[in-house]
Amino acid sequence: MCRNIKTLFNFNPPATDEEIRASAIQFVRKLSGFTHPSKTNETAFELAVERVELVAKELIDSLVTSAPTRSREVETANAKLRPAKRFGTAE
Repeated sequence: MCRNIKTLFNFNPPATDEEIRASAIQFVRKLSGFTHPSKTNETAFELAVERVELVAKELIDSLVTSAPTRSREVETANAKLRPAKRFGTAE
């Protein structure tokens, strides 16, 4: 599950609210062990997602770096090359 959480800081264009929420959902799923909570746990699950999302936004907004912003296209291309380097084949 957590391998789907992507780095969101220092990209051009910046991370969207949808990307931050998706990462929050993945994080709460990993912690809880639920991909879809039961009706009984649904309220607690959603509250946790909202809180993680808020903290993630605060974190991203408060981080500072002198590094140049990263390109999403370059990062995507590099991610596709990693399996080829690791396993000798491309996806």
